[in-house]
Amino acid sequence: MARVWDDVLSERDREVYRAAGYGARAGGGGRPALLVIDVTYDFVGDKPEPILDSIKKFPNSCGEEGWRGMERIRELLELCRELEVPVFYTKGMDERSAITRGSWTWKNAKAMDKGELAERIGNRIPDMIAPRAGELVIQKTKPSGFFGTPLASYLIGLGVDTVLVTGTTTSGCVRATVIDAFSHNFRVLVVEEGVFDRGELSHKINLFDMQSKYADVISIDEAKRYLKSAKPALEAALP
Repeated sequence: MARVWDDVLSERDREVYRAAGYGARAGGGGRPALLVIDVTYDFVGDKPEPILDSIKKFPNSCGEEGWRGMERIRELLELCRELEVPVFYTKGMDERSAITRGSWTWKNAKAMDKGELAERIGNRIPDMIAPRAGELVIQKTKPSGFFGTPLASYLIGLGVDTVLVTGTTTSGCVRATVIDAFSHNFRVLVVEEGVFDRGELSHKINLFDMQSKYADVISIDEAKRYLKSAKPALEAALP
């Protein structure tokens, strides 16, 4: 089966990972939750347009890739809501200060260089995939949705054993969240069409690496079949 990273992976690396046994299919458990990581206007811009145009207004934007990703996230949200599968969002802190900003400016000189539009709407979740009542938005200061947040305790309280991860960026906050979910012993499914990045190479290689060691990278069709076969965690958590 063709994979998104096939065109950037050398035959030598392919052989090494295969010989070492990486990339086995782990599978999902019986009680999933959907995580939507950091999909705000800061990361998609205010409209679908080429990334080099979008980053003039939103320096962290992933451009058109973000809007395509949101279309697929919306499909998953609709299914999860129908099946009563829990949904959690993450985003940066609304309260922006030197304390909450922390180390973000160390490696990006434009981290705080925002125009009026980005300052006004940048940290909002787009209307296309906006959370509904009962869907929690976790504010965070670092890449992982788990670092310094109550996300793990909420998932455990609901009896969740599997997280489907969507959002952005594949190489940054998505990857960090995936690794922490793996470290908490959750089964992790990354929905390929539902994650995106500003860098094409970073997107592909990080999907390959997560598939090799921390998660199953699956298609949206596989994700939908899995969700329909699993038991909703909200139902499982009821007395």
